[in-house]
Amino acid sequence: MQQAFDTLINSFIESKVGISENFLSSQLSNDLKENLLHLHSEKSMLAAGTGNQPLVNQDKSVRGDIIYWLDRQHNNAHENAFFDVMDAFVAYLNQSCYTGITGYEFHYTLYETGSFYKKHLDQFRNNDSRQYSMIIYLNAGWLPADGGQLSIYHANGDAQQVDPSSGKTVFFKSSELEHEVQLTNKPRLSITGWLKR
Repeated sequence: MQQAFDTLINSFIESKVGISENFLSSQLSNDLKENLLHLHSEKSMLAAGTGNQPLVNQDKSVRGDIIYWLDRQHNNAHENAFFDVMDAFVAYLNQSCYTGITGYEFHYTLYETGSFYKKHLDQFRNNDSRQYSMIIYLNAGWLPADGGQLSIYHANGDAQQVDPSSGKTVFFKSSELEHEVQLTNKPRLSITGWLKR
């Protein structure tokens, strides 16, 4: 686990975008994927919006994903195993990088075929508690033709393209890097969240 943490942190320090291919075990990734699909089949996922309370705006021409917030109170074994990994990562991040993270929030994310999320920042204008963004992908056998790439825009004008393949985790400052999800040609699954202070 520490090796995956180090990979994520060191690549973030080098390029402002941390990427680890094996942040979660393949078993946990698969369990979380199955849980997401079960929630979707039960119609438990809701349309996502932009902004925060009381300023949430739902506009599918900007953002088309559906979400379900993770919570230890659900008492779901797979969600709790994910939170155990995140607790360990936050403790390691705070110890090694003095980031002062005090909490986090995560939700399942499903982009159905034909959906996308236009360029945006993750930190709210009226609340700067989100410090780091994290996306953990749950898509086995993803191909470039499937679309749905994460485009991350760097200050020098470069656009970094990240394929949403299973097991890959992406980590960056919520206030610094604009990013967008390109049009997806088949259902695209992830866990998305923020480390907060």
